[in-house]
Amino acid sequence: MKKITIYIPVIVLLSLAACKKSFLDTQDVTTATEQNFYKTPDDAWKALVGTYDGLQRVWSGGIALPLAAEIMSDNAFGGTGNSDGLGYQMMDEFDKLRSPSDQNLFGNNWTDYYKAIFRANMLLTHLDQVNWEGNDNLRKTYESEARFIRAYCYFDMVRLWGNIPLVTKPTTENVPQAGADSIYKLIADDLTFAAANLKATPYGSQDKATYGRVTKWAAEALMGRVFLYYTGYYNKADLVGTVSKAQALTYLEDVISNGGFSLVEKFANLWPAASVNDYAGEDNKETVFAVKYTYTSNYNGNTDGNQWMVMYGIRGANFYPYGSGWGGGTVSAKLWNAYEAADTRRSASIVSIADEAFTYDPKDQREYTGYYNKKYSPMADAAGKSLAEKMGGVNFMIGQFEDYVSIRFADVLLMAAELGSANAQTYFNLVRNRAYGGSAPAKTVNQANIMAERRLEFAGEGQRYWDLLRQGISTAASTIAESVTVKNGGANTTKTIVASKITDTKGLAQIPNSQITLSNNVLKQNAGW
Repeated sequence: MKKITIYIPVIVLLSLAACKKSFLDTQDVTTATEQNFYKTPDDAWKALVGTYDGLQRVWSGGIALPLAAEIMSDNAFGGTGNSDGLGYQMMDEFDKLRSPSDQNLFGNNWTDYYKAIFRANMLLTHLDQVNWEGNDNLRKTYESEARFIRAYCYFDMVRLWGNIPLVTKPTTENVPQAGADSIYKLIADDLTFAAANLKATPYGSQDKATYGRVTKWAAEALMGRVFLYYTGYYNKADLVGTVSKAQALTYLEDVISNGGFSLVEKFANLWPAASVNDYAGEDNKETVFAVKYTYTSNYNGNTDGNQWMVMYGIRGANFYPYGSGWGGGTVSAKLWNAYEAADTRRSASIVSIADEAFTYDPKDQREYTGYYNKKYSPMADAAGKSLAEKMGGVNFMIGQFEDYVSIRFADVLLMAAELGSANAQTYFNLVRNRAYGGSAPAKTVNQANIMAERRLEFAGEGQRYWDLLRQGISTAASTIAESVTVKNGGANTTKTIVASKITDTKGLAQIPNSQITLSNNVLKQNAGW
């Protein structure tokens, strides 16, 4: 018997979010069908907006990947409330016995990723149905954007779960898992097409109304990230025979030379909670690609807010400019101590309760370390009022509106340096000098130093875990494993992460058990879970 397991099989696929970004402002489509909808470029545009909306929603439930990746790395612990369930600890320690009832921790994520892919596939499979009125370039642009979003989703999923169903067309089949190479081949093909067919419009020359849309530079930068992860994790020389190391570097050098991006002068100004009045703003010159959010989420199906950021907030307390949250992803003291005192990234990336002289009783906080994520902290005014609510959001839980900056120009510089650019030392120095306010202590560019720099540069952004895994599972396991004292409800408690749990699972997360059941066991659970 066939089961519909990984998507919602509907043709009415567009539930378009209201948004502060003008390119997402469009009329809702509620009565269109597959047969009568895809006729004009405007129809295709609406379907494309729906595809962006699908990406915007992938972390609206379950556990957001940036948060999960920080927790699974050596940067942060599960945290949350002292009396909450232990699902975050199970994820953090790679141990299903920590919370045997949490067998669907990523269940909403699985469903929402496939919903987003469904939307992309619906558009891609109906492009020939549209009368493009002789505008083949517009068709290629829309196809490129949809293929980028599909590649982005599959890259998240294959890193998190390994072998997953590969769906490139809307279907009701009970699709088995594909090998990772098949997934990466699609990702590489999609990004190659996008990089070749999107306009080479430099940052600053774009119509500001299009900020937030996929660009040639985003496709090229993501290709570099995919190349580094795949070749590292699977110990391969190239990206499934499709993209060589030289080609990956060429993509990144193109972004650097022609993309029009540059580093924001002060690191703290990249993050609203770190700079308050000096925030460089969304879509600044360092943003290569971001997942866009706004404050207008409600409980009637409009999920366009950053609904995962509240997890990072200080548990049950507002300390201006930081707003209250649920205390997830408590930052490890090891990360704080990894920074040199003169490195401005430390205080811009991490809230230190002691160093910022807050009086806080962590009685309801699990795995309290004294440190919280500042880059994605909810914010409040001096009176303790949530900025999300002041903007008009329903509440501080679903109304957070900070964009997730997925790819920064600093990342492009460090990836190009890692791939052996002739300008590697220059790129490396640009990132370090900014961190130290103009002139950093001299350090030679090499693989070890680049990886150490990436940790400090991208702390709290969801990159560290993947950087560890691509150095080898044994390296990741030995780096993450530790036994350390934290506070649960104010009492000292030993927190232990065992390396063998990470190697047993190969660093992969648990596939939602509900999906395995729905598939009549066609889907197979990952080892160690």
